[in-house]
Amino acid sequence: MTASERAVQLIRVAAEAAADKLADDILAYDVSDQLVITDAFLLCSATNDRQVRAIVDEIEERLRIELDAKPVRREGEREGRWVLLDYVDIVVHVQHEEDRTFYALERLWKDCPSIALPESVRQLAVQRARGGVR
Repeated sequence: MTASERAVQLIRVAAEAAADKLADDILAYDVSDQLVITDAFLLCSATNDRQVRAIVDEIEERLRIELDAKPVRREGEREGRWVLLDYVDIVVHVQHEEDRTFYALERLWKDCPSIALPESVRQLAVQRARGGVR
C-alpha cells in the first residue's frame, strides 16, 4: 500500500509552507505500510521556538486555504519545541533543531519510502545552504 493521493497533496503543500518560513531539513515519508493511523509524515525543524510557531501557523493556514484541511489534533504548541499537527492522512512534526537531533525521527522511519517534495522546496534548501536565503 502507498500513501493516498490526498496525503501526497497535503505533504507537498505543507512542505512548501514550511520552506517559505525557512524550515530546515524538510523530509517526508510514506508510512502507510507501517502505520494504520496515517499515510505520511512530514518532518522539519527550526532554530528557535518562535520560528517553530511561525512554521506551524503557515502550514495550518496554507492547508486550510488551498486544500480546505484542518488538523484534527494539535499537540505541543504551548512549549513551541515540538508541535505535532494531525490531519489524519498526514502527521506534521515541526521540531526545534535540538529536539530533532535528540529524537531523530528520521532514523525511526528511514526504511519507509521518501515522498518527493516540490522542486521549490529543494531549491530553497540549496539557496539557504549557499547563504542566499535568510
